[in-house]
Amino acid sequence: MSPQPLHADYPPALSDEQAQFLLDNLKDWSIANGLAVRPAPTFVASSLDPAGVLANTAPVTLFPSLFPKNCYEEGLAIQKSYNELYSAIARDEEWLKEIVEELIGVDEFVAKLWKVHLKVKEEGPVQDITLGLFRSDYMVHLDPEDTNAKPKIKQVEFNTIASSFGGLSSRVSGLHKHLLSIEAYPADVSPAITQDALPENKSVASLAAGLAAAHKAYGQSRSTKPLCVLFVVQDPERNVFDQRLLEYSLLSESGVRSYRVPFSSVLDATKLDSQRNLIYRPKHAPGKEHEVSTVYFRAGYSPDDYPSETEWDARLHIERSHAIKCPSVLLHLAGCKKVQQVLATPHSPHLARFLSNDSTVARVKETFAPIYPLDKSDAGLEARKLALNANAAQRYVLKPQREGGGNNIYRKNIPPFLATLPESSWPAYILMEMIEPPAANNVIIRNGEVRKGGVIGELGVYGVCLWRHGDGAADRGQILENWEAGYLLRTKGNESEEGGVAAGFGAVDSICLVDV
Repeated sequence: MSPQPLHADYPPALSDEQAQFLLDNLKDWSIANGLAVRPAPTFVASSLDPAGVLANTAPVTLFPSLFPKNCYEEGLAIQKSYNELYSAIARDEEWLKEIVEELIGVDEFVAKLWKVHLKVKEEGPVQDITLGLFRSDYMVHLDPEDTNAKPKIKQVEFNTIASSFGGLSSRVSGLHKHLLSIEAYPADVSPAITQDALPENKSVASLAAGLAAAHKAYGQSRSTKPLCVLFVVQDPERNVFDQRLLEYSLLSESGVRSYRVPFSSVLDATKLDSQRNLIYRPKHAPGKEHEVSTVYFRAGYSPDDYPSETEWDARLHIERSHAIKCPSVLLHLAGCKKVQQVLATPHSPHLARFLSNDSTVARVKETFAPIYPLDKSDAGLEARKLALNANAAQRYVLKPQREGGGNNIYRKNIPPFLATLPESSWPAYILMEMIEPPAANNVIIRNGEVRKGGVIGELGVYGVCLWRHGDGAADRGQILENWEAGYLLRTKGNESEEGGVAAGFGAVDSICLVDV
C-alpha cells in the first residue's frame, strides 16, 4: 500500500502564460539574489568558461513543497537536544574511542582521522573550545500499512562537518515568498500557498552568528595580529555562493572578516607560530598576516578531499593549532554512521549516557529509524540475514561512514553489492530501515530543464553549538552556546534514491505548511 498524498491536486495547474511568468521571475530573482551555483562541466564545458565567470540558477523547485506542520515544528523543537547530544559525544573520548576502534581495521579514512587526533593528543592540545554547525536530516514517515497513521519525522543522518546549503536554503525561502507576493501563484488555483504557510528561514544569519560566537569566544589575539575566520574549501567549488552568503553575513552583521583557502593550499597559506597560533598569510596582500580565530571546514569531509599526504598534513596542521575548529577531528568522527547506528539500534542504552532528561531521551528516540550493524554481534548477524535476502533487503538502505550524497546502496542492490566485498569489510557499513514518505508532486528546474512529477522531500534542521571540552575526568566541559538555526528542504524526483543537491540528485526547496 502506498502512503497517501498530502494533497492530491498539488502543485496547481497553471496556464502557459502563468507558467512562463513564474519561470521568468524565478530565474531572474535567483540570479539577482545569489540563489546560484557555478555550472557543472556537464552543463557548460570548462573550455567555454575559462575565466570561471559563469553562474546559473541553483536547482530549485518552482513551488514550495507541502509539509506537515507538526513534523516541521518537531524538527525545529528537538534540534537543541541533538546539539547537546553530539557535543556530549565529542567530549566523551573514551566512549567514542570504542566506536572508532571497531572501524579502524575496515575504514582507512576513519583510521587516518583518528591518527590525527592521537598525534595532537600526544603533543597536547592547545584549544579547549569547539564549534559545531550541525544539520539533522529527516524524512516524513507515513506507515503504509496503517491508513490512520499520522506523519512523523525520522532521522536520515546527522551532519557534523560541512553542513551545506544554509545560504541557499534561506534564499529559496525568500524566492517562494517573492513569487507569492507578485501573484505568480494565483490564489484561485493555489489556495494552499499563503504567506502564513511559508515559514521564515533564518539559516544564513543564524549560522553566521555561530561563527561570530566562536570568533568572540577565542578572545584577544595572542600574536597581536588582526583576527579572522578561515573557510577551508574545495577547489574548484561549484557551491561557492552558498558559502559566500555566510561570509557576507558574518562581516555585515558581526564585523568579522573571513578568508577562503583551498584545502590543498592550507600549508602554503598558513603557518604555526611558537605558541601554535594559526597565522594566515594572504597571497593578495604580501606582508600582511592574520591570526585565525576559527577554522570552518567546507572541505575535508570525504576521502576524495585527501588525494595526497599534503591534505592529511594540512588537517593535522590545523588540528594542532590554537584556532577553534568547526569541527574538530573528534566532532568529525562523532558524525560517523556507526555512531548513529549505536544510538538508534532498538533497545540501545547509550542515549541515557549523554542526555540526562528521560523525556528528552524518549523524544530523540522517537525520531530514530531502526538501524543495525553488519558486524558479528547478535544484532549484526540478524542484519546480515536481512541484507542478503533479496526480498527483505527491499526495506533497507546500506550506508558507509561518509558525508555527502551518492554513497548509499538501496534495496535490491544491497545483496549483489555485499557479494563484491570481502566479509571483513562489512562492518564498515550500517543497515537502516527505509523511511516511507507520503506521495508528493512538484516541479524542479535544474540547468534550465523543467521536470514535473513525483518527488520526495528531506528536511534538514540546522543547529549551532559551542562548547568547552573539559579534561574528560572531573571537568566534563560546558556548553557555551546552543540554538536551532533554520532549515533546509531538499527535494528530489521520486525515481532517485539519493537526495544530495551538490551530488547532482536534488533541488533546494522551501516549506508550505499544511495541517494533516
